[in-house]
Amino acid sequence: MATIQNSLDNLMTADGALCAAVVDSASGMMLGAIGSGVDLEVAAAGNTEVMRAKLKTMRALGLNDSIEDILITLGKQYHLLRPMAQKEGVFIYFVLDKAKSNLALARRKLQEVEKDMNF
Repeated sequence: MATIQNSLDNLMTADGALCAAVVDSASGMMLGAIGSGVDLEVAAAGNTEVMRAKLKTMRALGLNDSIEDILITLGKQYHLLRPMAQKEGVFIYFVLDKAKSNLALARRKLQEVEKDMNF
């Protein structure tokens, strides 16, 4: 099992990785962060709203399912949000340079890191 910082360090080894954070969706506060290119405090708070909105929509639709990840594709970046299965209310936010990354490999890396993180 890896700590938050070890997990974030591991994420940053992915091709095209720019920054990442572990976020408490109850407060929008970061529990850990690494990298640059995005104001992670603003992104953590904003993406908390994205996560809450999606969960609310799923409940309204009566979907009995869970979010694996949320992908936001920008012109130059990928933004991935992945709720932690073992820590309800916490998600990982991962930003990649679109030109330098492989989305499938990045999603796999994020899945592995999420599974191994312990705090």
